[in-house]
Amino acid sequence: MHVQTLRYFMMVATTGSFLATARHFEVPASSVSRAISSLETELGQQLFYRSTRAVRLTEQGQRYYSNVRPAVELLDSASDQFEDKNKGIRGLLKINAPDSLGRLHVCHLVNQLQSRYPDLLVELTLTNTFIDPVLEGADVTIRVGRLVDSGLIGKSVCALRYVLAASPEYLEARGIPETPEDLLQHNCLLYKGLREPQRWHFRRSSSEAFEPLVVGGPLRSNNSEVLINAALAGRGIVLMPTWLYSPASFTEGRLVVLLPDWEISAYADPHYIQILSPENRLRSQKVREVSAFLVEAIGSPPYWDRVFPFG
Repeated sequence: MHVQTLRYFMMVATTGSFLATARHFEVPASSVSRAISSLETELGQQLFYRSTRAVRLTEQGQRYYSNVRPAVELLDSASDQFEDKNKGIRGLLKINAPDSLGRLHVCHLVNQLQSRYPDLLVELTLTNTFIDPVLEGADVTIRVGRLVDSGLIGKSVCALRYVLAASPEYLEARGIPETPEDLLQHNCLLYKGLREPQRWHFRRSSSEAFEPLVVGGPLRSNNSEVLINAALAGRGIVLMPTWLYSPASFTEGRLVVLLPDWEISAYADPHYIQILSPENRLRSQKVREVSAFLVEAIGSPPYWDRVFPFG
């Protein structure tokens, strides 16, 4: 069994295509097909279901993929130490990110990443479920939330900043709140996750503790875009992390920042955007370079904060 055959196997499993795998490795598709057939013969197991539309792993193939991937990655990371760093990184990299952050930002960062590293194949999975990167085979996991000791190694990219906003039309009709308590007389558009509706927290400076305020209004949703669109339509006041807003909403005057002299949050404790990887993945030059690229591209402060008064 040749290691290159295992690389073919892993790439076919990822792309679902013998042709895409052949293009990636710059070999004839027939070479990939023969290598996979030989591997199946050697193992005595069918690893793929093949049809005219797609190629997908069998149950045995899925188990085999889970077993061989760490070994091949370990070999490749060892080889990385001796490769010419000027050649750039290549091969498959799996990124997992939250759905909204992925659609609004990570997908564009991946475009920039692949412009810099044209031989890099990225598999970007967007989900709002906290996955186990080891079990799911994710090389780079981007998370939004509290810092936790998860056994993963990574970096806090930035702390979340929140902005309270409403449309000029709403403010003309209902007035501009001057203090957090004024919000009790306003229509507040609330995010509601699995538990209770969002509470809003306020403080004057970072040296103080956040004070919660229970507000209410005509709309609750588990979707941030629904609430932001409602604010744009003049339905009320919304509180969201800065990365969820379109900068154009503020530069074009469709939304106005409220209570800019206050620190505001949906939580009493800090939340962050983090880039995490299992320890064994960090041996890979590819994972290290991609993580560093993402940190640099997001920036400090993050590029999406620059439209706001504190950016």
